[in-house]
Amino acid sequence: MDTDNQIDPKPSQGPQKAPLKGRGALSNPPSRFSSQHTEVFIDDWYQPEESKTLETIIIKDEGRTIITSNSSPDIPFDKSINPYRGCEHGCIYCYARPSHAYWDLSPGLDFESKIIIKPHAAQLLQETLKNPRYVCEVISIGANTDPYQPLEATLKTTRSLIEVLQKFNHPFSLITKAALILRDIDILSDMARRNLCSVAVSVTTLNSDLKRKLEPRAASGSARLRTIKTLTDAGIPVSMMVAPVIPMINDNEIEQILAAGKEAGITSAHMIFIRLPREVGPMFQEWLEVFYPDRKDHVMSLIRQSRRGRDYQSGYFERMVGQGQFAGMIHQRFNIAAKKLGISTDHRFNLDTSQFLKVNEQLSLF
Repeated sequence: MDTDNQIDPKPSQGPQKAPLKGRGALSNPPSRFSSQHTEVFIDDWYQPEESKTLETIIIKDEGRTIITSNSSPDIPFDKSINPYRGCEHGCIYCYARPSHAYWDLSPGLDFESKIIIKPHAAQLLQETLKNPRYVCEVISIGANTDPYQPLEATLKTTRSLIEVLQKFNHPFSLITKAALILRDIDILSDMARRNLCSVAVSVTTLNSDLKRKLEPRAASGSARLRTIKTLTDAGIPVSMMVAPVIPMINDNEIEQILAAGKEAGITSAHMIFIRLPREVGPMFQEWLEVFYPDRKDHVMSLIRQSRRGRDYQSGYFERMVGQGQFAGMIHQRFNIAAKKLGISTDHRFNLDTSQFLKVNEQLSLF
């Protein structure tokens, strides 16, 4: 049974009248695996002062694995690493939010304020790559949550991982919407020169006001375009993800974003229709009610027209693109604009796995 939309839309605490500073979600719905839910009851005798900020808390994951494998036919990679679980960027639409429930945490405010890290990530990766049975395949970094979210500036987990990959001549791709990636341009340019690295930068909107509402702690659209240009000028192949495309919110920007990406140096681009799995659907509707109450019903109607009457459909070859007349029109616009600009819609770069240094080759260097 498909349960992606069988989520009680009522959060454990009612939505805020306005979002907390720097946060995207307006509520903290309970983990769907939790046996106990709490609700706030105000008896008018005492009302605590509402905090306008929310501190970020780090949770350590001492697990012994670092690379995740998948067999999904509509995902262009088989191996991935996510240096962080949860993301401070606070994008209200993030399809990764429901994964926080597996830690008995909320996909709402917990997802963007309680970040799970692997303190020994680089060591785990090195041990994995040294295993004689390890088979080299391109690793995607950041497919779930951003590897260059704000915590990375101090923790440098992503930096430590790509240093290990550089040591082993192991190909990898990065997905981000953060300008912080430029800090590691020394490694990226070296790896790209040997066809061992590519980058995908997500650009959702070039409207700064919309960006602040939609992705409160992410870089601006103009900053992402400057990041693309700096990376491409350094010889690093960059694809742009126009994602997610949201009806009546940012779909009017498709052609503008592609043109700006072309000017910044991209050679390929990809589009993803908004995905609202599990708890994301109710939270996104809360967000619409606060920021776009006049068009909430229209937005959700167009999304449901593109998801066979539901907020989301999780089937292969459908979840990324949607179905129906409206979704088809959006993709047609994207493809026509990309073709006119000479931008490839195949966003996969063929990186070289033959240079991988196995453990015996590593030892021969000393």
